[in-house]
Amino acid sequence: MAAQDTPAGDGARPASSGPDDASVGDVIDLVKAYALQETVGPLKGAGRWLGFGVAGAVCLGLGLVLVALGLLRLLQTQWESVFDGAWSFVPYLIVLVVVLAVTAISLSRVSKATLNKEPQ
Repeated sequence: MAAQDTPAGDGARPASSGPDDASVGDVIDLVKAYALQETVGPLKGAGRWLGFGVAGAVCLGLGLVLVALGLLRLLQTQWESVFDGAWSFVPYLIVLVVVLAVTAISLSRVSKATLNKEPQ
């Protein structure tokens, strides 16, 4: 027996009985809006997080290079009588140790927790 042939008393509803029935177009629009909300929104947030991270890393890297060159120049000019001859490699070694220490401190401060944090 088809849905149109059923008597009204058996509890079956006709295909479009009222305004609360969603059409296929409305369901598709709702699914599209939900997909955009759940994918594009977080991707924009992640892109913004990565953009600020890359900009910060470039600035910190450039600053570290300039400070390292300044420290090397300082060691070579102010204590040139100490670091000449066989000891000429020591300023480079000191700068390398300082750069490695600053890099280790910077990397210890990196965390991924802020990427997944909900805005308040």
